[in-house]
Amino acid sequence: MNPLSRRDWGILAVTVIVCLLPLFALGTYVSTRYTDGQDQLSRLEPRFARLLGLQASSEKMDEKIAQMEQRMSTFVYPSEVDATQAGNDAQQRVRSILSTAGLTVVSSQVLPAKMEQGFERITLSVRAEGELIHLQAALAVLPSLTPVILVDGINIQVVGLQRADKPQRLGTELKLSVLHRKPA
Repeated sequence: MNPLSRRDWGILAVTVIVCLLPLFALGTYVSTRYTDGQDQLSRLEPRFARLLGLQASSEKMDEKIAQMEQRMSTFVYPSEVDATQAGNDAQQRVRSILSTAGLTVVSSQVLPAKMEQGFERITLSVRAEGELIHLQAALAVLPSLTPVILVDGINIQVVGLQRADKPQRLGTELKLSVLHRKPA
């Protein structure tokens, strides 16, 4: 066997390098993909842990949601009731309270609903006349109603002439509103 010449050694070295180059590229690719996969797993691990925590506490959350729904029903008309029906119901309840308190309801109107953070705000405009004591009695009862009727504004004016022998008659314009849960 003949000893290899310098040229033969060069050709052999180039052949080995050409054969090892794809293996080196494959190793680099696998290493990069492995590192990327580990990074992605480390980013997903906290999310996965949170999801497992949420899944483990789903019964408690369902219970809290049911409690919230029950509490919300004392303040807001449910979504099963139409917004028009909710407005008419609130109007009838307000008229009843004002009449029972001794005020004369001159006019009442349900205004169009406005959207507010997942709820519809149904505004009522009510004009009534009567004595101050009757107005106080009506305003004392309004906060106890459920679903809650919110007082947005009150405008009170003297009606007629002032007489010392009769109580002062007042004209009151109430701007009220109720919340209606928006249908999903």
